[in-house]
Amino acid sequence: MANPKSLIAYYSRKGNNYVGGNIVNLPIGNTEVIAEKIRKITGSDMFEIETVKAYPEDYTETTNVAQAEKRQNARPELTATVDIDAYDVIYLGYPNWWGTMPMAVYTFLESYDFFGKTIIPFCTHEGSGMGSSGRDIKKLCPDAKVLSGLAIRGGNVGRADKDVADWLKNLI
Repeated sequence: MANPKSLIAYYSRKGNNYVGGNIVNLPIGNTEVIAEKIRKITGSDMFEIETVKAYPEDYTETTNVAQAEKRQNARPELTATVDIDAYDVIYLGYPNWWGTMPMAVYTFLESYDFFGKTIIPFCTHEGSGMGSSGRDIKKLCPDAKVLSGLAIRGGNVGRADKDVADWLKNLI
């Protein structure tokens, strides 16, 4: 199942997060946990999407900033780039923020030409699933093939190995 021309590009938030109705401190963000599970199965390279300006440590403050970014259709500056031309398949991971991807993921998608590439989305959430993110990716990357995504509830990431493996197996 390994594909040396695949990349896992993901945005994840560690620290204060909402999980199962409570604010908890996560040493590793939920989306990164799923990204690592995908890497173990596929052997894909990893690239973390990170913003130049960090979000507040407080969960509620972060949600307020994220909501304002979405309302303003903001494109936060990212800290690094990746040679996207080296990859045919991009697993794209993110938490569901306000019904879609964080605006940093929009910045990432708009920064590259995905012509002829396959994008496979996955997200973590606390009840809202993929939201509109699949449609949003298709709008941003009309020349890419966008496959069905996987949505994992944040509180379940630690025990999602079978879900991830089954999803990946069904993509082939």
